Amino acid sequence: MRVFNFSAGPAVLPETVLERAAAEMLDWRGTGMSVMEMSHRGKEFIGIAAKAEADLRTLLAIPADYKVLFLQGGAIGENAIVPMNLVGGHKVADYINTGEWSKKSIKEAKKYCTVNVAASSEDLDFTYVPPQSAWKLSDDPAFVHVCTNETIGGVEYQWTPDIGRIPLVADMSSHLLSRVIDVSKYGVIYGGAQKNAGPAGLTLVIVRGDLLDRALPITPSAFHWKEQAAADSMVNTPPTYAIYIAGLVFEWLLAQGGVAAIEQRNIAKAKMLYDYLDATRFYTSPARKADRSRMNVRFHLHDESLNEAFLKGAKAAGMDQLKGHRVVGGMRASIYNAMPIEGVRTLVEYMKAFEQRHG
Repeated sequence: MRVFNFSAGPAVLPETVLERAAAEMLDWRGTGMSVMEMSHRGKEFIGIAAKAEADLRTLLAIPADYKVLFLQGGAIGENAIVPMNLVGGHKVADYINTGEWSKKSIKEAKKYCTVNVAASSEDLDFTYVPPQSAWKLSDDPAFVHVCTNETIGGVEYQWTPDIGRIPLVADMSSHLLSRVIDVSKYGVIYGGAQKNAGPAGLTLVIVRGDLLDRALPITPSAFHWKEQAAADSMVNTPPTYAIYIAGLVFEWLLAQGGVAAIEQRNIAKAKMLYDYLDATRFYTSPARKADRSRMNVRFHLHDESLNEAFLKGAKAAGMDQLKGHRVVGGMRASIYNAMPIEGVRTLVEYMKAFEQRHG
């Protein structure tokens, strides 16, 4: 039986990527070595990393004056690394609070600077994105930080903030490469790879070159963007195998027609699921329609005493990892790039059948 994995992360990877990685596991292109065994200083791996970066630049149309870093520590690590690298001579950084991941970012930043929460959607349980007209920015912040897709609450920015000369920093962990973005509108984009770009262990950072001279003196070399950029992300041993898998994912995305093509598929998948949720009263979807995430569809059964039966039946039907995050409960279907539309169709059909039996 085929299994559709709706995990929020680590998440489903394209089957062809896994098949190729399996075929190359013991012998990468006649070298007699697995990528896991290669020196990060050897020509073989340097070629793998260079191609991965070139393909990522193509996919996102990354301008030449931006550096691409392959780091470690995940988005939570970057929550501290961002202020360490950007505070410079400033005292305040502005944050927009749209949910649990924003809250984690704010918590870490407070260790390195004063944080001004310029807007928050906590008043409605993080079910929407505050409009920019409601933001109360500081007079001279070091940067403005946003989490553009909240996996737990299921809300996503469907627009790009315009804050002028202030660097805009975005945690895009859970929707990077899922939709077309204008990189030039951001000072920094970062994210863990384990949603749409590869396995856990790799963190992607895209940083505008003129922001590399702001790091605090306490910034460790391994977390210092300027030092890592100068060393091609090899101040320390990089997550070599995760970079290799990410490179295969980038190749797969290019073969699908690039980010613009995959975005259209993601729109279709999300529409299929949300259209059903809007047509029934058996399930509810808390996120405001204009701010709904395409990647993480949060929903609740009207009668939550049926939750365990719903999850048990879904697993028996070949659908796994649908349980919602413990903070908000309910259900969550993460439908990242590698989730085929057949998986979403199977879920909707199951949800309809479950409603007919229990509604």
